[in-house]
Amino acid sequence: MERDDRPPVGTFFVESTLGQREPISLGEQAAHHVRVKRLSAGDVVQLTDGAGQLATGLISDIRRTSVAVDVQDVRSVERPPSIHLRAPVADRDRMLWLAEKATELGVASWQAVRFRRSASVSPRGEGDAFHEKLRARMVSALEQSAGAWLPELLPDTTLDALPVESSHMPIVLDLAGVPLASLMTSAPLVAMPVVLIGPEGGIEPAELASLVGAGWQTASLARTMLRFETAGVAAIAVVRGAQLQRGH
Repeated sequence: MERDDRPPVGTFFVESTLGQREPISLGEQAAHHVRVKRLSAGDVVQLTDGAGQLATGLISDIRRTSVAVDVQDVRSVERPPSIHLRAPVADRDRMLWLAEKATELGVASWQAVRFRRSASVSPRGEGDAFHEKLRARMVSALEQSAGAWLPELLPDTTLDALPVESSHMPIVLDLAGVPLASLMTSAPLVAMPVVLIGPEGGIEPAELASLVGAGWQTASLARTMLRFETAGVAAIAVVRGAQLQRGH
């Protein structure tokens, strides 16, 4: 098959690992998007498997519940420097919004953490059904941003059981902490930041003391208390900016 150099008119996620020049069948959701975008056979699309592979291909057939794509080219995309996000179990719609933006900014993993104040939130984002919605929102964000890496979605955890690996740089957002930008400037080049965001209303003093005692560094973003989803996007952007500035 000859290479087609036309730019792709859309990006679609595939659950299987992309291989070289293998025909791909996309499901009903993709078929719906193809009809909405008024695409037709012969149009060039991009495929992403969320595991570092991007492909371009030609639509060869469109049906009501499926779309066939003839893959022309597959390329590997290097994973961006790691940023691990630990978000509070909180209002489900705002968690979904944060998950979407975190995916666009290329976080490596997402894990929801239950704080004491999480219990008073309703409706809050937790449970298997919510996890399915969360992953679907991440997939949609990956398609919209034409990204190659889907965040790893880890099981919900409690503050006491929050795991931190030896290679991680654990950071918890707190108004009294050092500026996050300053902290990142002095961080070792090999550091893999893990950013923990507290719930609406802030982290309770006893919880914060426990985190600091376990080795978490406090860092601030502003002089006012931010909503958790605002803090999440701002923190990822600051960390990603510092990584880019240092040539990561």
